[in-house]
Amino acid sequence: MNLLLFTDSDRVEPGKIELRGRRLQHLRQVHRATVGDTLRVGEVDGLMGEGKILEINDEAAVLTVSLHQSPPAKLPLCLVLALPRPKMLRRILRGVAEFGVAELHLINSFRVEKSYWQSPVLDADTIREYLLQGLEQSRDTCIPVVHCQQRFKPFVEDVLPALVAGRRALLAHPGDYPPCPHNVAEEIVLIMGPEGGFIPYEVEQLQQAGCEVVSLGPRILRVENAVSSALGRLF
Repeated sequence: MNLLLFTDSDRVEPGKIELRGRRLQHLRQVHRATVGDTLRVGEVDGLMGEGKILEINDEAAVLTVSLHQSPPAKLPLCLVLALPRPKMLRRILRGVAEFGVAELHLINSFRVEKSYWQSPVLDADTIREYLLQGLEQSRDTCIPVVHCQQRFKPFVEDVLPALVAGRRALLAHPGDYPPCPHNVAEEIVLIMGPEGGFIPYEVEQLQQAGCEVVSLGPRILRVENAVSSALGRLF
């Protein structure tokens, strides 16, 4: 935890917060924090700054906080991702927050197993928890917006046109396509399918919606590695 995040509900009075649960445990066991220690803190969807520990015990930690620093800017990117299996989704959610992705759309695909949409990982509170873990790692406070789109065709026809308006839309897909661009200076919509890629019908629909198909190379990567590779190339 490189940034201790809190919300307005943690405030006990102006300039003072009280922490319990996981964050208290982390302070005690990982930071080995004691009274007088100063830590980096940030308010969720707000500013960052410093917090000084006034009290800490088995029940709670009380800190004074001073916030004066804006969080780092988000990437000029909207990520569209075919829903991966739950175990991988956990890592991707953390990674998305770490990289600074502002918006994530999880979509359906022929190769996405129906059972994935029933996973408890898709519970709003669970998604939020993994995103917060990514923000804590990367020292950011702004939670990415996550949308779940369970039907492919309505997404392509009704949602995607608004997403790509005024942006460059890239579909990262295995095959003999132009390489993914490097160091872009424009807003991007990046679309990535399941491992093995979208089926031909889906690729055609995405192309008709304005997406240009690009390649990340000859190897078939795991989705989480493909996401990291693509973001590293683009930005």
